[in-house]
Amino acid sequence: MTDQTHETGLRPAAGTPGEVFTTFLKLGLTSFGGPIAHLGYFREELVNRRKWLSDHAYADLVALCQFLPGPASSQVGFALGLMRAGWLGALAAFTAFTLPSALVLLVFAMTAASIAGPIGTGALHGLKIVAVAIVAQAVWGMAKTLCPDKERAGIAVVAAAMLAFLPGAIGMVGAIIVGAALGLALGRGTGAPIGGHIAMPVTRGVAGVALLVFVVLLVLLPLLAGQGQALAVFDSFYRAGALVFGGGHVVLPLLEAEVVQPGWVSPDAFLAGYGAAQAVPGPLFTFAAYLGAVLGPEPNGITGSVIALLAVFLPGFLILIGVLPYWDQFRSMARAQSLMQGANAAVVGILGAALYSPVFTSAIGDMRDFTLALACFVLLMAWKMPPWGVVVVAALGGVGLALFG
Repeated sequence: MTDQTHETGLRPAAGTPGEVFTTFLKLGLTSFGGPIAHLGYFREELVNRRKWLSDHAYADLVALCQFLPGPASSQVGFALGLMRAGWLGALAAFTAFTLPSALVLLVFAMTAASIAGPIGTGALHGLKIVAVAIVAQAVWGMAKTLCPDKERAGIAVVAAAMLAFLPGAIGMVGAIIVGAALGLALGRGTGAPIGGHIAMPVTRGVAGVALLVFVVLLVLLPLLAGQGQALAVFDSFYRAGALVFGGGHVVLPLLEAEVVQPGWVSPDAFLAGYGAAQAVPGPLFTFAAYLGAVLGPEPNGITGSVIALLAVFLPGFLILIGVLPYWDQFRSMARAQSLMQGANAAVVGILGAALYSPVFTSAIGDMRDFTLALACFVLLMAWKMPPWGVVVVAALGGVGLALFG
């Protein structure tokens, strides 16, 4: 039986850019743990607390952005800002979610400061541990909604198994494709609106222009890169953002090829920035702000940081705008709903696989770490503590482990 939440799915765009900005600023300041954890933070804040959309509609957006190149969590945020408050809302969501980590990494690049000592390293370790609890909460909640029967639970397991043997972006996209095919074979779609209408102010004309701009820039920028270093920098970061699927850590080898191999950034500086990027909230793509600032040839500093940051995010947003007008019509068809049910179940499996690796394996080193992660999970699930509060608890717990463990 379809409940009322599934009928309405997304609430009308009744918000303001200011509301979107403050909401995503909080997320940008507290969303530690990388792109997978961000989806958990988004779900808790925007689905559970603010009721901007249903779990089904949220999973639809997640599945769409997983299919597209670019930073998936930032694309989800951009789409939610667009839905809530139009184009200014989309800009507000992107700016607020991106700005905190970009500024921190810019300052780090320009001061070459490093965090040392048990208090600093302990707090950073606690922030990695809290990601385990955040992702576990997301997997639990989405599994209850999106895997309500044994068939779709099986699809989630198949997706996780695929990533066990084929990790990375290729395995992730493949798992969604297989999940969609299995969902289509199950044929559970009804043709009724599931997740509700996604009211996005994007016409097909605007979508066509966005896709055209994406292709033109991808083709022309390499030809223009020789005209100046600023164009060369924009071209390198645009190409990295355009060709990466899965977002987050997947972009790192592409960026390394674009800035280290030409000699723009030293390997040591690249690795130092990568370490700092793990310690800040918000999208990992803001690593580009650090790289743009430490580039050897000019432009660098603030100018280089802004160029790199805009270039790496732009292609993912252009593609997202280009497909949004067709996405709502597509998912309102019975066969498309069956396909999306399978894809959504696969997303649960992907999140479950990510809960183990890299989230759990990189954060939990012993039983003390696991105990802190379990305490954070209980605070989220049983005590209903807001995520930012759990982040503070985890940071303090990490300091305690470093000092007295």
